[in-house]
Parts: sequence; structure tokens; C-alpha cells
Amino acid sequence: MTGVTIVIPTVGRGCLTNLLTDLARQQPQPAAVHVVDDRPNPDRPLACSHRVLNSGGRGPAAARNVGWRAADTEWIAFLDDDVRLPDGWTSALYDDLWRLDSQVAGVQGGIEVPISARPTDWERSTAGLENATWATADMAYRRVSLEQVSGFDERFPRAYHEDAELALRMRRHGWRLVKGQRHVVHPVRPEGFWVSVRVQRGNSDDALMRAVYGRRWRTVAECPPGRLKWHVATALSAVAALLVDKKAAIIWGLLTADFARRRLMPGPRTSEEIVRMLVTSAVLPFAAVWHRALGTWRHRGSVAWPDKVSAVLFDRDGTLVHDVPYNGDPDRVCPVPQAHEALRRLGQAGLAVGVITNQSGIGRGLVSEEEVAAVNKRLDELLGPFDTWQVCPHTEEDGCPCRKPAPGLVLAAANDLGVPPGQVVVIGDIGSDIEAADAAQARSVLVPNQKTRTAEVRAAGTVRPDLLAAVEHVLESRGRR
Repeated sequence: MTGVTIVIPTVGRGCLTNLLTDLARQQPQPAAVHVVDDRPNPDRPLACSHRVLNSGGRGPAAARNVGWRAADTEWIAFLDDDVRLPDGWTSALYDDLWRLDSQVAGVQGGIEVPISARPTDWERSTAGLENATWATADMAYRRVSLEQVSGFDERFPRAYHEDAELALRMRRHGWRLVKGQRHVVHPVRPEGFWVSVRVQRGNSDDALMRAVYGRRWRTVAECPPGRLKWHVATALSAVAALLVDKKAAIIWGLLTADFARRRLMPGPRTSEEIVRMLVTSAVLPFAAVWHRALGTWRHRGSVAWPDKVSAVLFDRDGTLVHDVPYNGDPDRVCPVPQAHEALRRLGQAGLAVGVITNQSGIGRGLVSEEEVAAVNKRLDELLGPFDTWQVCPHTEEDGCPCRKPAPGLVLAAANDLGVPPGQVVVIGDIGSDIEAADAAQARSVLVPNQKTRTAEVRAAGTVRPDLLAAVEHVLESRGRR
């Protein structure tokens, strides 16, 4: 069935009525509206004329999955229950969708947050939605793309990062995301004195993102930088003042005062806001560090949702075989220890395997294409057969799109194997292997050796001491959520 289904997760707040009223006056009407009741123990049914589904209080990610899986339309448009729709919103939605090509999985609507001339800290926090990428306050996805990636990651229990994480997986599966012309209005809802402290629970979700995507997760997920380092410094200085050095109290006081000042300066500076900022600025760093620590423990060993890996791509020199610079002699091919066993296990698991290798010696005239092919053939005889070979013959000066750290070799291998880049793991020994995987939206494991720089180890999301440990990590990831 073509058309659009609107999915609205809710916990029964009064603002839902306003949104449904806005929807009722839209023209044309959507094909269906699914309201998903995410109250854990609803005492009464929602007063709603649309189809109501229940998700059992598992959070907005799970609620959205319940909503879209019950739909049979080509497109699913997600709305938060506290947004307002201007007249003509559905018409603009259809305009956004019908101009897209088949490679686009999702299109985002703009978000307007009305705030006062000198907004409070909470108003400014809500206004951050205006710059959020792929926020599900107004985001439409093709149903087939949601099916391919198994929807939202239900390990996110609150409305925080679950939309950015979904968008990241979409891109890793080869889909494009774009921004449309429509928009919604997101009013600032009333909140209590401690709201800024309560929202620090989201630091647990930060821990999940880091566990899955590594320390550079904010970059790959297009999330703004956080303030965790400052919160850790503030909390540690307070502990030091109590246990070790009273002079640390001065550091804690300066850090807390600076934090409060940064929150106060843009705001109205009323007596109520001043008291709120002073008190919460003293408490907030401890809450942030506490929730981050809990999340780090809870999500240790977590992998991407879903845990599907279809192919493993290996760097050649230094990873599968001992590195012989510009080798053109098949007799000098010597596999590293554990290479046979690692590839045997991947074969037993039914995973496709391939090799991606930079061979700039061809471009430099130090080795011929025929000699490189002979070396690759010998490696294929010793460890293969490999399902795909991708070789870049260019030098760095050529500026080609295939030489690692560019994504060309990874993308070409994924295309050759017929799998999305998001289902590919790259195993290599240096930073360019990991960067190529990141650029292609694939996963990666670094196996360091003597030539691996310390900075490359620090920057890698997943590091294992040897080739067999890297393969075991890949195989373990397939069976764990």
C-alpha cells in the first residue's frame, strides 16, 4: 500500500490532544495514524479516534517500532506527541516524499522552538532541537529501510540518541538521508526545578553509543560535543577536597561557578532562575558522572543493533601476511600466526571474506600489476579462496577515491559481495584501515603490530591483540544484542 502512516508514541500527556487536533484539519489526510501508548500500566484507555497500540512502557524507541511494524504503507512519518502542526503540513510532507529518489531512506522536517528573548536554561536546551539532525520529532522513513535495519534500537529507554543512532545505521547500510521543506513547531513544555539534573540520565545512552561506535561516536552520529570531561573534573575535585587536599575545594568552587555563569549569562537572570542555576550547577556534574558510570557498566560489550555481520574484509600486508614492502615475489608470502584458524572459523560461520589492499608500488613503478596479482594468487592458495579482492594501485598523490583511508575499496568489496556496508567488518593493522571503514560506514577492528602508532590505537573503536581475537570478537558479536 502506498501512502504514509503517522506514528506517534505517547505517555498520555495532554499535548497529544493538540497534535491530533492539528492532524484532523490537515489536507490531504494520511493513510493511517498509529498512536502508541507507552504507559507501563495505563489506568484508562487513551481518548483517541485513531488506532491505538500498546508498547508496555519500554520507551519511545520500542514504541515507534510497534507503530511502524503495524503499518502497511510505503512511508512511515514519526511525530513526537508534543509538537504542533502548521496548516498544510501533510501537503508539504507529500511534496518532500515524492521528489525523492529510491536511494533516500528518510527525510527530516524542520523544527521550530518558540522561546523568549532571554530564554531560560531549559528553553535553550529545548531549542537545541532546531539544530538536531534526523530528530524523530518530525522524521519520515521508507518502511523497507526500517525493515532492513530492524528499526530503532530498543536499548535506548528514553528519547535521547535513539534517532541519531538509527540514522547512523541507515547510512551504514547505504541509504541516504535528506532534509525536507516542511516543519513542525515544538513548544517548550513546563518542567520542574530539577529538570536539568534529571536529563543527565541520558549520559547512560552516551555510554551505549560509545560501546557500539567507539570514542568518535559523536562525529559519526552527527551529535554535538558534550561536557562530560568538565563534569568529571568537577566531581573529582570535590572528592579530592573531601579526602585528600582541601585546596581542591578551590578548584571545585571555580569549576562550579564557571558552569553556573555559563548557564546564567544568556538567560533572564530572575531570582528564581539564579537560584535554580546555582543549585543545579552544583549537583548536575555528579549526576552526569554517576549515570555515565552506570551506563558504561551496563552496556559493556554491546554491539550494533541488529548484530548482523555478513562479511569480513582484511587488510593484506601486516594483517594477513608479514609485511614485505613492495613485494612482487610469491615465494616471500608468509601468513601471520593464526591466519589459517581465523579464516577457517569465518568460513564455518558462513561469512564472506575478502581482501582490501593499497599497492602504491604499482603507481611508483616499484612493482608491476602482474607481480602483485601473482602475490595475491599465492595468498589465495595459502589462505583462501577469498570471495573478493580489491586492490588500489595509486599513490597518495593521485588523490583517488579508493586508496585507504578513502572508502572506495570497502564500498567496492561490499558491492561485489552484495551486502550493505553496515554489515561489513574491516580488520586491519593501521589507522587508514579503520578510517576507510568509518568513511564507508562499516565496522572495524584494529589488530596492532610494531608499525601501529599509539595514536592509531587510541583512536580505534575496537582493538584486539591478534587476528584470532579479532575474528572471535566478530563471531561473538553476531550472537549478542
